Amino acid sequence: MEKGIDIYGIISENMELADNPIESYSPLTLAYIGDAIYEIVVRTMVVSEGNTQVNKLHKRSSSLVKAETQARMIKLLMDADKLTEEELSYYKRGRNAKSYTSAKNASIGDYRIATGFEALMGYLYITGQSSRMISIIKDGLKLLENSDIV
Repeated sequence: MEKGIDIYGIISENMELADNPIESYSPLTLAYIGDAIYEIVVRTMVVSEGNTQVNKLHKRSSSLVKAETQARMIKLLMDADKLTEEELSYYKRGRNAKSYTSAKNASIGDYRIATGFEALMGYLYITGQSSRMISIIKDGLKLLENSDIV
């Protein structure tokens, strides 16, 4: 397991949050936090490209965080065997979770696959595997770029 900066651990420790076992989180709860942390990573990446108009920053980051892009990314990652069995398990739990909401601009299939991707991000974040999470995102973005999807 890759170790690095444990963002969740830093927040949890400094805010004196409860230390809940990962098994206690539902797949949709993992997707909820995974959606947020993925967006933070993408926004950080987009901002690092240089100071520009906020609407341009928003357009670039929005194209990377939408369900359709997340669904394509996770499919490419799986095709390239970039995920461990445990990571696949958390992805599948999220993908198969019964959600009572859906994305405005995505198919139900893409939305469910994206929910699985977000659950995986949430799992990695909460278990202190931030470096692994970022590595997966980086690999996924490279795969997207090479497939001319983004």
